[in-house]
Amino acid sequence: MLLTLSQVALGGAIGAVLRYLTGLALAFPYGTLAVNIVGSFAIGVLWIAMAERGPWSALLITGILGGFTTFSAFSLDTLRLIEASRAPAAGLYVLASVTLSLGACALGHVITKGALG
Repeated sequence: MLLTLSQVALGGAIGAVLRYLTGLALAFPYGTLAVNIVGSFAIGVLWIAMAERGPWSALLITGILGGFTTFSAFSLDTLRLIEASRAPAAGLYVLASVTLSLGACALGHVITKGALG
């Protein structure tokens, strides 16, 4: 367990640095768009290439890609629902994730702006 946690932590640090550098290299909002697309592509490749989900999955998938973008996990979850013939659940998951996440972001923004403003 400690080895797995170490892999996630190291990968998360690497992914976060890569995300930061991408944001510096590309103007807003293209850095975020690029991170989401690249991360989603990479998780699709790794999910199949690492079919056994061996010891490297904690470092590469959860760590690096998790630190790089959680959008890749969202994309994979949606694809897995579709592959499991659960398209309505996938659609609801996408709708709920986007709507509720945007709503939560807006609510946090409004509350904090009111409290600090």
